Amino acid sequence: MATRKRLLTGARISVDRVTVATPSGPVARDVVVHPGAVVILPVLDDGRVVLIRNRRVAVGETLLELPAGTLTPGEAPERCARRELAEETGYRASAMAPLLSFYPSPGVLDEVMHGFVATGLTAGAQDLDPGEEIAVEPMDRGALDDALARGAIKDGKTLTLLLWWERFGRD
Repeated sequence: MATRKRLLTGARISVDRVTVATPSGPVARDVVVHPGAVVILPVLDDGRVVLIRNRRVAVGETLLELPAGTLTPGEAPERCARRELAEETGYRASAMAPLLSFYPSPGVLDEVMHGFVATGLTAGAQDLDPGEEIAVEPMDRGALDDALARGAIKDGKTLTLLLWWERFGRD
């Protein structure tokens, strides 16, 4: 049986100290509690993938990523994916298909990420949250493969979804 003690409550996350019984005695771990998130692989009709350049304060870099975002309380993952795609890229999708769900860092974080592929895209205007600095960057297959090979994509959720899609989902 596990016990939890809330250590910190933030705007989007909390931190709990979780104590569990093990054969060698109780063990405490600090766990980041997260509401879950989505990551979207938007594919244009010509086959290009819509990536974004997103300024990430936590790592002090602008990263090449797939659009993504945090679920709001009670929000279904597909609804969140459609919302985040439109906000971050301006694109709206006529089709949003689930690909996989995964834990991005289960050693410290309880977050589940839900991956989707978005097709039938229609361009529109971005609707960025205050403080977001996001540039849209569609890439063809050659440029995307080159970015992967050069290590230009450092974001774990983006790597996970792109490599899964490359192996199991692409034509």
